[in-house]
Amino acid sequence: MNMWFLGTGAGRPFKHRNVTAIALQLPEPGCNWWLFDAGEATQHQVLRTPLKLNKLEAVFITHLHGDHFYGLPGLLSSRSFDGGVTPVQLFGPPGLKSYIDTVFALSGTQLDYELNISEIAVDEGIILNDERFTVEAGLLEHRVPCFGYRITEHDQPGKLLVHKLQELGIEAGPIYGQLKQGQTVTLPDGKVVRSEDVTGTSQRGRVVTVLGDTKPCGRALKLAADADLLVHEATFAAGMEEKAHEFGHSTTAEAAETAARAKAKRLVMTHFSGRYSNEDLSRLEEEASVKFGAVTAATDLYMTEIKR
Repeated sequence: MNMWFLGTGAGRPFKHRNVTAIALQLPEPGCNWWLFDAGEATQHQVLRTPLKLNKLEAVFITHLHGDHFYGLPGLLSSRSFDGGVTPVQLFGPPGLKSYIDTVFALSGTQLDYELNISEIAVDEGIILNDERFTVEAGLLEHRVPCFGYRITEHDQPGKLLVHKLQELGIEAGPIYGQLKQGQTVTLPDGKVVRSEDVTGTSQRGRVVTVLGDTKPCGRALKLAADADLLVHEATFAAGMEEKAHEFGHSTTAEAAETAARAKAKRLVMTHFSGRYSNEDLSRLEEEASVKFGAVTAATDLYMTEIKR
């Protein structure tokens, strides 16, 4: 899995930094991708990456502040022009469906694919659970209802040990697939074969946490617990906690402290105030690293691999 930071700014775009949007590129074989927030001009940023709109599978909006979703209608519309015909799932706070329906109605926009919109309740937990991932949403502490998302990849069965199957006299066919999927199989002679007896060590699923705008809070810690990658806003530098909290934000030091307390493996900070240039980011990294070592301050179009 790869994560692309399409926009890393707070509030409004700047010459060196666009507003918030993050893409999670899913593993093979599908190689589809999910989008977290869609600030203004997100579709322009997508054009600067290998990502294709027709491969977009789901969109998760953290909250209804313009720098996090003003780019959504144009992006969804352009997906039709880019050959997108498969369904897209859209998740976000209450009011998101009304916004999209109104914009599309006034502009006469017609999509060539099915758009399924799910508005998240305040006490929501798991919002998506398919054969690959579980996604949990949790309410954070911001000026408007704002959610963080915890994406958990399901554990993957180990590699099928073909030589053991051959020793059991099992020829290649449907049984191989059943055992690979973790099922227990009864052979025609009555012998029971368990998946764990003919597969290697299973692969632990990865955990990625993407938090929306937030002050430090208990829900952020819960969503980020033991994450392989935590994405946390760091609107202000350390020492500016009072100003950050006034607007429902966090500082670099607070993002690092959340990562440390949650025992995350890596932290990527984003959503930087326009007062900081890209040249300032190394200083912001340094002050966060006092509390958490594995930290990166993202720039626009920064890509990181999420390894097992």
